[in-house]
Amino acid sequence: MPERLTGIGVSPGLAAGPLLRVAPAPRLPEPAAVADVEAELTRAAAALSAVGTELRRRADSAGRPEAAAILRAQAMIAEDPLLRDTIAEAVRAGRDAPHAIADAFAEHRRAFQAAGGHLAERVTDLDDIRDRAVAASLGRPMPGVPTPGYPYVLAARDLAPADTADLDPELVLALVTELGGPTSHTAILARSLGLPAVVSCAGTLAVPDGTVVRVDGASGEVLTDADEAVVAATRAAAARSRRAGRSRGPGRTADGHEVRLLLNVGSAAELRGEEAAGAEGVGLFRTELLFLGRNTAPGIEEQSRAYAEVFAAVDSRPVVIRTLDAGADKPLPFLDQAGEPNPALGVRGLRIARRRPEVLRTQLHAIELAARRTGAEVRAMAPMVATAAEAGEFASIARGAGLDTVGVMVEVPAAALRARRLLDEIDFLSVGTNDLSQYAFAADRQCGDLAGLLDPWQPALLELIAGCATAGRTAGKPVGVCGEAAADPLLAVVLTGLGVSSLSMSPRALAPVRAALAAHSLADCERLAALALAADDAEQARAAVRRAARPAPD
Repeated sequence: MPERLTGIGVSPGLAAGPLLRVAPAPRLPEPAAVADVEAELTRAAAALSAVGTELRRRADSAGRPEAAAILRAQAMIAEDPLLRDTIAEAVRAGRDAPHAIADAFAEHRRAFQAAGGHLAERVTDLDDIRDRAVAASLGRPMPGVPTPGYPYVLAARDLAPADTADLDPELVLALVTELGGPTSHTAILARSLGLPAVVSCAGTLAVPDGTVVRVDGASGEVLTDADEAVVAATRAAAARSRRAGRSRGPGRTADGHEVRLLLNVGSAAELRGEEAAGAEGVGLFRTELLFLGRNTAPGIEEQSRAYAEVFAAVDSRPVVIRTLDAGADKPLPFLDQAGEPNPALGVRGLRIARRRPEVLRTQLHAIELAARRTGAEVRAMAPMVATAAEAGEFASIARGAGLDTVGVMVEVPAAALRARRLLDEIDFLSVGTNDLSQYAFAADRQCGDLAGLLDPWQPALLELIAGCATAGRTAGKPVGVCGEAAADPLLAVVLTGLGVSSLSMSPRALAPVRAALAAHSLADCERLAALALAADDAEQARAAVRRAARPAPD
């Protein structure tokens, strides 16, 4: 008998196929007595080395730069000398290799959770590496994503970054997890790959492997035991969507109101391909990949070359480049930052310049040099800005470096509430809905229990965005959205109705968003935005807009 499971739809689209679960972690056997300490030390070290080697092998063959970065970061954890020393101490105290590995990871896990912020987000990474190392120490296959040789729907309690970093979207039709929220790793990855995805879907793991399911990444519904008619209809709808994905042209409502459709990228590789060619520019160029895992910051020439590669690939379209978004919640070795009680609320983003002003100044000079060499239209943007004074100081430094167009991200509620004042200092605003949700609702982005609060359809979040858009209209300056909310076609219509002037997203989201806008006039968008704002919660807002919206053309 078919059953309908309901979660949170975080990446729109339809898919149907057999459900297969991530291979489970091995069960720890009963502790064994250690007769040969040196042999046990060798066994533990070999297990960690096997994990590090496998992750680096996958990083070297990953097709996407962000995937390679995730896998290399995982490998660095497996190779961490402190972790190895902790395991060795446990072995010398009488623990066998599998239990010494599990104990050491448990200790590091507690430390990461206590630190909060970005380190707390890495708990899933630790769990994944632990499971792989324990399996290797037991001589068993490492857990992970199945490779059956045919297309399927991937299901899991949660998905580790290493599991999903190099997924093949030709084989994985959709993602369904029991945990996670709208801004989780799974959600972000699914949107970047154009895969339908549902998170926080209770009952997922009770569905037997091989069961044919239908996944609706917009509504969050998963239908189990789908029959042939349902599967055929779903696949036909998905094929129509893929054909629409080849559409080009600027973002416009049905009556011609312009909404610029831009890309979120981390490297030039993400600008290649048919889908990316349909964008009107880059709305968010993340620069963190260049800084990951380094003991010294990259210099002006190295940074300039990396930025110029992206600027050249954009081919005369405008680029918004975000300065380094890192700090105590996203630690980088060369910053040498001390621990903080709550790193997510500490020295991160633009705040790093208070302690290390040379990092920001070097980066801005490198951006200007790359822009001058390529002739690109470049706009610099700072993350984690809270006040008009901070916006003004950043604008002064950036303009002093030769950059004429300067903006800031709105991720802090204080910035949203004072958007009009910020726009007195800078040229544009870009709303980062992921962090703005986290701070507005006091809800950690990695806490599955709070996923509902982080739903980008929350009326309170939409009201903050509306305030920014109103400030932009008053000042005659653009206000865009570069957070994950922009990739939801139906929510893109609402954001347009709120007055947002641009939407920035992954390449695969462009066509569905373009089609949704084309199906609605500006008056439609404003009417739907009013419905969303009048709702009491995210679920009501989404349902009200879905009932009243016009379907996008096939």
